[in-house]
Amino acid sequence: MQEESGITFFGAIWGGLVWLIQNIAGAFYNFGYAVTHPQLWLDWSDKASVMRFVYYGGSVEFFFVVFTAFLVLTAIGLYFRNVMWGMVRGLEGLANTVGRFFAWAGLLMVLQQIIIVFMQRVFARPDISFGFGIPFSQDISWFAEELKLYNALVVCLCVTYTFVQGGHVRVDLIYSGISFRAKRVVDMLGSLLFMMPTAVLTWMYGWFFLWRHLIVPKPSASDSLDRLVMKSRALRWNVETIGFSPNGFNAYFLFKILLVLFAGLVFLHAIAFFYRSYLEFVEGRGSENKYLDKDSLGEGEEAYEGTH
Repeated sequence: MQEESGITFFGAIWGGLVWLIQNIAGAFYNFGYAVTHPQLWLDWSDKASVMRFVYYGGSVEFFFVVFTAFLVLTAIGLYFRNVMWGMVRGLEGLANTVGRFFAWAGLLMVLQQIIIVFMQRVFARPDISFGFGIPFSQDISWFAEELKLYNALVVCLCVTYTFVQGGHVRVDLIYSGISFRAKRVVDMLGSLLFMMPTAVLTWMYGWFFLWRHLIVPKPSASDSLDRLVMKSRALRWNVETIGFSPNGFNAYFLFKILLVLFAGLVFLHAIAFFYRSYLEFVEGRGSENKYLDKDSLGEGEEAYEGTH
């Protein structure tokens, strides 16, 4: 009995390794095939292409294409350290650019709230109209509920920007007391064991959650490609437009899109954080915060840095 269990255990490990190697090797073919045959998944005039796009966006094949790209870029970066620094600067630049742009949603949220109060309390209007030539008119309750979208924009699209700026709250039990290189090891393990898996799980949930509110028949994460292509015969767009109130905000599918974008940004920044931590570990304390583009409140405001 013990011998049979031992064979089964080691056989499972061997089978898992073979499966992993096969998928990594197959990622090169899958990526090349997708690039050379874009009409199979980007031609949305064909219903089957839509279903292929839905399937591959949350598929094992897509995961291993991304995972293999990470392995290849990491191998190149280990050999050419300047290339890895370039990837760090590029990914952190993406986080900063996206975050700095969508941080203005906070100001829009405040201005819109002021307009709502004035229209309700001062002018006693039941609706608000915006636009030049062709006005966009909605009930005040629509604009009041839409304020949540601005909040979601800040949360989902400024998350990695906040990470670069060191603005996230940390619960520090042992981190501050360990050496510089030990901190970098903790950071590398944190990006690989926590940030990346969490981002992948959020993507998997968010991807199918999004498409189940955009099309019917509703796709499922357990559906095979052949089953989804078969479902495409009855496919039609059914974008979610139901609000919480009769005249309330009716574009809640945008929140599902933001969930997917959030997961993608976190995954990309996990790579950047892993690379930065590795490079700082190898190069020592002198490379700490190298090329880091942090915001400043200006000269004479040093006491407030890190608190905004």
